[in-house]
Amino acid sequence: MKTDKKQNQYRINEQIRVREVRIVGDSGSTVMPTKQALDMARQQGVDLVEISPNANPPVCRLIDYSKFLYQQKKRAKEMKAKQVKVEVKEIRFGPQTDEHDYQFKLKHAKEFLEEGNKVRAYVFFRGRSILFKEQGEVLLLRFANDLEEYGKVESMPSLEGKKMFLYLAPKKAGVAKKSQQARDREKQRVGDDELGMASESEAKESMRQVRTATMETEIDVETPANGGLFANAKISADALKKLQEQQEED
Repeated sequence: MKTDKKQNQYRINEQIRVREVRIVGDSGSTVMPTKQALDMARQQGVDLVEISPNANPPVCRLIDYSKFLYQQKKRAKEMKAKQVKVEVKEIRFGPQTDEHDYQFKLKHAKEFLEEGNKVRAYVFFRGRSILFKEQGEVLLLRFANDLEEYGKVESMPSLEGKKMFLYLAPKKAGVAKKSQQARDREKQRVGDDELGMASESEAKESMRQVRTATMETEIDVETPANGGLFANAKISADALKKLQEQQEED
């Protein structure tokens, strides 16, 4: 039944009874009499499919109708897959929730927000516990503050009957606001990296100085009693090499 309704959504061939139509294709669009468009469809072995009946003149395509329906179905499926389904997840507290239970629910709320879902947190006041509504409000505000990296507050805590609600929406990926503690950790990490780079730079400089000292070593050459040309001379490595070659030739 659903397939029949889809098939009847478009007029094709002789069902198109207007005087002229606009034919669209890869090469552009052309306005022509409907009879001429039908003749073209028969010659090409395809159908004349009306895709925009409210246009003036109506817009049609020359295409196999079964192929056209398949393309439409595939396009609709792709669009549906791209749609993000946002769910609202509930987190329930009591006015005197203990720390362990609070951390457990905080962890789940982080997961919900990271998955792109909204969170509706509320404190349920049973009987005379409504007297602790201020305590419940403080609890919800703390909850919102602990989730500032993951979600933004859509509405502040508000009392509705015996429940006080807080609504949180997920932040976009990559733009979550960092807490002060996270920023301090990152700053410390950057400082450690810079210190490590400075230490590495100092080590390289020390090695360079050692190599330079090796290349330009002060060499004391034994001289005759009356002193000589090379007494206490500083000879570079290249000069020393040349001197050795000359001595070997002699």
